[in-house]
Amino acid sequence: MQLHIQNSPFSQEQVDLLNQLIPTLTTEQKIWISGFLAASQATASTIEPLTQQPTQQTDVAPVSKEITILYGSQTGNGQSLSEEFGLKLESKGFKVAVSSMSEYKPKELKNLSNLLIVASTHGEGDPPDNALSFIEFLNGRKAPRLENLHYSVLALGDTSYEFFCKTGKDIDQRLEELGGKRLYPRVDCDVDFTDDAEEWFEGVFRGISDVTEANSSGDVAVADTQTQSAEQTAYSRTNPFHAEVLENLNLNGRGSNKETRHIELSLEGSGLTYEPGDSLGIFPLNDVSIVDELLRVTGYNPELSIQINKQGDLLSLREALISHYEITVLSKPLLEKFVPFVTNEELKSLLDPEHADELRTYLSGRDLIDLVNDYGPIQADEIEFTSILRKIPPRLYSIASSYEASPDEVHLTIGALRYESHGRDRAGVCSVQCAERLEPGDTVPVFIQRNQNFKLPEGEQTPVIMVGPGTGVAPFRSFIQDREERDVSGESWLFFGEQHFMTDFLYQTEWLKWLEDGVLTKLDVAFSRDQEQKIYVQHKMLEHKEELFRWLEAGAVVYVCGDETHMAHDVHATLLSILQTEGGLTSDQAESYLADMQQQKRYQRDVY
Repeated sequence: MQLHIQNSPFSQEQVDLLNQLIPTLTTEQKIWISGFLAASQATASTIEPLTQQPTQQTDVAPVSKEITILYGSQTGNGQSLSEEFGLKLESKGFKVAVSSMSEYKPKELKNLSNLLIVASTHGEGDPPDNALSFIEFLNGRKAPRLENLHYSVLALGDTSYEFFCKTGKDIDQRLEELGGKRLYPRVDCDVDFTDDAEEWFEGVFRGISDVTEANSSGDVAVADTQTQSAEQTAYSRTNPFHAEVLENLNLNGRGSNKETRHIELSLEGSGLTYEPGDSLGIFPLNDVSIVDELLRVTGYNPELSIQINKQGDLLSLREALISHYEITVLSKPLLEKFVPFVTNEELKSLLDPEHADELRTYLSGRDLIDLVNDYGPIQADEIEFTSILRKIPPRLYSIASSYEASPDEVHLTIGALRYESHGRDRAGVCSVQCAERLEPGDTVPVFIQRNQNFKLPEGEQTPVIMVGPGTGVAPFRSFIQDREERDVSGESWLFFGEQHFMTDFLYQTEWLKWLEDGVLTKLDVAFSRDQEQKIYVQHKMLEHKEELFRWLEAGAVVYVCGDETHMAHDVHATLLSILQTEGGLTSDQAESYLADMQQQKRYQRDVY
């Protein structure tokens, strides 16, 4: 147990020392010291200090019980982990402050003793939007020396991208350069981050506390039990809810080049709630035909039992490949683990640094079947083979409905991904499962992914500008449904784009009805293939640049959802251009304007 200052006659320093010592004592030691103090009470002034026994040297000096956790998160994973870690540390007696990097004053870093960083990387090594200002300060001339700082970094990323966990790696290195001392080494997490994140937390706790038997104290044990009980009963990423499919409709008209599914799922009995801007995570299944072909080319026994987790759960190899392992994406780390299984020297050569471009080309659009066909046969058994595979990551989809309007349902807008690559037809694992193999009455495991970086403004009169081509329009359907339900009168402006007006105007009837009723103030659409010269949403923004600038000056919040590589980049460049032409700003001033908007949460992006 721990002493509480208000209940003891000791100074704060003495309390800290006792709280460090008492949990480390054996029962015999506690009895001895109690007898020693009782026998010595009458002559307390003559007591000699206890002889200090040599203790094992550690690399970490005793540290404060105050901990700051900062997260940089694009989709919400980093935030949810940070909040979870904060609760766990509080249950162990620490005083914890959890904050987004964008909301933290980086000048305060010099006053911290303990700092935990949870940083995600998205795209081609890019930091999340809410980490930009923090990273800029950290790398700037005003960054303070941090010799008194103890820190650790949890980096989130995806090994299928070249610059895996770059944001976390950069922050970790920079804090060390500024004089910080690691509480625990950085851990780099792939998309299946649960186990690695938990190991990092346990390592951090060991590093940050001299209390080696904290779990044995009564109050901590109760707090941990309550936390675990809550985690077991609440539906989450680690305990998904099996939602029933209510509707699965194709939103595109006959003759369209696309297939966009509107899917309605029941949340009845789950206790799950969500807000506009949040996402729904789905754990998908691999296509059975792909699994069977992989088993054919490897020659493996589909009925062999495979242990799929640390808890010892078993599945047949075929079932494990369908429901547990990722088999449709190749990455450099996977190829490096695959090399010992084959004798083909060409694969080893492909992994040489001087062949980076060739490797990048090979990884694009290929899967495990290609890898085995190109570089097999495999000289490894089924268990060795599955040991190098990662779990199927959940797919996140922006929620397209308002909880206020449909409290027991959640709606999604999912574009089915189909394409040809390297002589074979390919399909998106989750999107095509939803399009082809998910019927009303079926269930699918889901969880809510909070996204505090994509939220409607608190002020109901604040105007909003929404840019969402294709399935990027999904969260804006949620926005407008919610504003209608709450009778919000603030102005709203949607820019939507797709290929053809006749077949691809997603939710057309609803938008026009909202426009007629005044729930939606303005609607501008761009259908790229309906004329000889392609027109996109950024062209419509330029077409209305004077009015758009007036909205910005009036405090409008800009939301962008959809493809990051092309659309979001082009929209960003268009905003800069409008600020320069209509606002008379220089290029640097326009960049600062948008940076200030991001800091004020007036420029929010949900891009992928």
